[in-house]
Amino acid sequence: MKIAIVNGPNLNLTGYRQPEIYGSRTFESFLAELDLEYSDAEFVYLQSNVEGELINYLQELDKQADIVGVVLNAGGYTHTSVALADAVAAISIPVIEVHMSNVFAREDHRHVSYIGRECIGSVSGFGFDSYKLAIEHLRSLKGN
Repeated sequence: MKIAIVNGPNLNLTGYRQPEIYGSRTFESFLAELDLEYSDAEFVYLQSNVEGELINYLQELDKQADIVGVVLNAGGYTHTSVALADAVAAISIPVIEVHMSNVFAREDHRHVSYIGRECIGSVSGFGFDSYKLAIEHLRSLKGN
């Protein structure tokens, strides 16, 4: 089973950026934990600060028959990118929107998600566990 994790802008700074919101753990250490915890799954990962790269990657993932689903943290593009929302709508594999922070407890502009309406679900506010909750749901879709 292959699950894609796609992170948008500034998530490469996890562990360093605003630790009071995102914690002090790096995303790379979290990926290593996922590999150990879900030994029956393969995770493919992309982080990009470039909107077009995220869109291209989602389109490429859709061509891969072995991808169970996508866990997407679009970062700031969540609240601004119609193009990324269109890409999510255009692909046939399930996408779950995730956010480490509770976006509804933050600035008003973070309360709007363009991509959320195109996803099968959304998880926010649980730090790295937001990703795990999304992964658990994608695994359940395949009966694991």
